[in-house]
Amino acid sequence: MVSNYELIFIVHPSVSDEELAGEITKVSDLVAKLGGSTSEVTQWGRKKLAYPIKKSNEGNYVLAKIDLNPTKIGEFDSSLKMSNTVLRHLIVNPNN
Repeated sequence: MVSNYELIFIVHPSVSDEELAGEITKVSDLVAKLGGSTSEVTQWGRKKLAYPIKKSNEGNYVLAKIDLNPTKIGEFDSSLKMSNTVLRHLIVNPNN
């Protein structure tokens, strides 16, 4: 059983625009490794943060629509938390 989710994540500002595509691919590959798929990715660009996160005042915002088994969300969440380049992330099920 697969559910639809929206993932918003902020990538560290030290990652250049060229490297940002690679970071997005890493997240999509992680979803695929867990048996899911990424259907749409939208880059919102570099924006100022409301408050500093890990001594950064801005970050690259990305929205991704993913399909993933709900039992794998915890593992996916843990993997994103361990990432050095993802400052923050939020996984939302828009159907609930």
